[in-house]
Amino acid sequence: MSDRAVLHVKGRVLVGPDDVRDELWVVDGRISYDRPAGARDVRTVEGWVLPGLVDAHCHVGLDAHGPVEPETAEKQALTDRDAGALLLRDAGSPSDTRWIDDRDDLPKIIRAGRHIARTRRYIRNYAWEIEPDDLVAYVAQEARRGDGWVKLVGDWIDRDLGDLSACWPREAVEAAIAEAHRLGARVTAHCFAEDSLRDLVEAGIDCIEHATGLTEDTIPLFAERGVAIVPTLVNIATFPQLAAGGESRFPRWSDHMRRLHERRYDTVRAAYDAGIPVFVGTDAGGSLPHGLVGAEVAELVTAGIPPIEALSATTWGARAWLGRPGLDEGAPADLVVYDSDPRADVRVLAAPRRVVVNGTPVS
Repeated sequence: MSDRAVLHVKGRVLVGPDDVRDELWVVDGRISYDRPAGARDVRTVEGWVLPGLVDAHCHVGLDAHGPVEPETAEKQALTDRDAGALLLRDAGSPSDTRWIDDRDDLPKIIRAGRHIARTRRYIRNYAWEIEPDDLVAYVAQEARRGDGWVKLVGDWIDRDLGDLSACWPREAVEAAIAEAHRLGARVTAHCFAEDSLRDLVEAGIDCIEHATGLTEDTIPLFAERGVAIVPTLVNIATFPQLAAGGESRFPRWSDHMRRLHERRYDTVRAAYDAGIPVFVGTDAGGSLPHGLVGAEVAELVTAGIPPIEALSATTWGARAWLGRPGLDEGAPADLVVYDSDPRADVRVLAAPRRVVVNGTPVS
């Protein structure tokens, strides 16, 4: 028996949507459903328990202007942690955040390397900005640097056109996605508009971020291919403000952004109804603050996704999709405790009673 203190978590432990237990134990930072023999120094936590929440689209080490100092990245990670987000898929960052992996008190991160964008077709200081002939090489580079994901910028404003348009020719993304898959990485892409989606999905992409451009023509294709979406509705809420700021220079783009915003809930609900996997992501770290995971779950419910499915999109289902354990026997004890049943009202996610990382209560 280890000398490390034992944590006894009891109440309602939501191991899965249909698997609710009365208690679990944490020994040496890992979960057990058997009471440890000879436990002496036992600390008890009570409440409604979920696996650590997943933010499947955020950016640690990035702000509105580009990479940030480690001190700022640490504050970002701590903010996510205190909100209960203990597994982050970092969907593109120019900063090296590998040092976070050595910290037992910070969330676990699955990195997608640095964004890969077309030259002068993305936010300054964020991405590798390249031309199509170099796409395969840069995808291979980021596949090796990341944790099983690569992030493309699939569309962005074309200043000559005055509107959103696809960034890559079909043959370029086909070759790049094939190379990522050969190297064991999945590929996701930032996409606001409609016209890049079919090429990306038919080229074999694994996920689309934002996906505001989904239509009745492309939704069945996504469902057939099993391509996931991460809607980032808390970010899409900023579209009217962005549109107002660009109205004078790019009126066509501004009108397009407003239309995408107006139909955002219908788009997400139609995707869910068609069987497209939907996961929670906030897009924190660019212009948005960290710690918004609970707000994004609430947005999915507002869009019409049933509360239990919205919860799964940040807990059981999201962890399975990312290949990480939940409240499994022997898994790292990353869990969040609430005062009331989150299945009854997902707004409880905004106020965790206790956050436990690697078996240690941290907030």
